[in-house]
Order: sequence, then C-alpha cells, then structure tokens
Amino acid sequence: MTGNYGDYALMWYDDPYEECYEWFWSSLNIDDTLPKSFLEHLYQMVDDIESGKVKTYPVTQDMFDELEDLVGDLIKEEDDGDV
Repeated sequence: MTGNYGDYALMWYDDPYEECYEWFWSSLNIDDTLPKSFLEHLYQMVDDIESGKVKTYPVTQDMFDELEDLVGDLIKEEDDGDV
C-alpha cells in the first residue's frame, strides 16, 4: 500500500489503514471467477467462427423491426408496470 488511505475511514473512530486493508482483501472475493473449461469453450467458439467452421448470420435492421412488431407491446406493458 502506498499510504494513501486517509479517505477510507467510514466513521470518525475507524482506523483508515485497517478499513483500506479489510476492504482490499474482502473485495478480492466479490469478483466472479469463471472456470477454465468455460473460458476454453469460449475460445474454441471464437476460433470456430473466425475459421468459418460455424456459419454466422448478420443481424439487420429488418430483424429488429420484426422483433419489435412481435414483442414490442409486451415490453411497453412491462415498462408501464401492467404485467
């Protein structure tokens, strides 16, 4: 630590160093960690797409318009709180 922990005290009686220290170590457990097998699967999917092994289809504005026609009223109802 660099000693720049003066603003980490939440209450007047808190020790800024201890607060910074505790938040640092507890924040390491907050992040979700994905398993190696999942990440390898993602890399394999990207390789398959880039090599042409998997055919991809571009998304066009017409598809978004059709989707809006199909479910647009449902989305608007949720926004209004009716559902």
